Amino acid sequence: MEAAVQIRRASAADAAVLLPLCVEHAAYERLDTSSEGSAHELARALGATALLHAWIAMLGDTAIGYASATLDFSTLDQATYLHMDCLFVRDAWRGHGIGRLLWNAVHAFAGERGCRNMQWQTPEWNIDAARFYRRLGAREMIKRRYVLALL
Repeated sequence: MEAAVQIRRASAADAAVLLPLCVEHAAYERLDTSSEGSAHELARALGATALLHAWIAMLGDTAIGYASATLDFSTLDQATYLHMDCLFVRDAWRGHGIGRLLWNAVHAFAGERGCRNMQWQTPEWNIDAARFYRRLGAREMIKRRYVLALL
């Protein structure tokens, strides 16, 4: 089944395909979110200036997962790093290697861009994700994450 899954880079034209996955992911992580105006903002971020880099896992015409990332600079490391913002696979497709395929695509992109490392977070309660990331060789760093709404 994994062989039929295609991982491809997302473009601005994929905003309508990505939006339902993003909404489903937010619900999975128990986050409040609004999809109002979001397709336009996703398209803008994926556009020519490429603030956002994303990959979609497709099974035929059906999107079953995605990953997204941004490039950033660490003053502590004095180096560029990749921040993986999201890695999400729809429930029915978890455990089929789709997350690994998406992660491989993000990892390859980080290497192509000369990133010193990759960073990401997952909710404390998501022990399956934590186990998955440890199997990839990632080490856990305990930090607090803060969010301040501006709009």
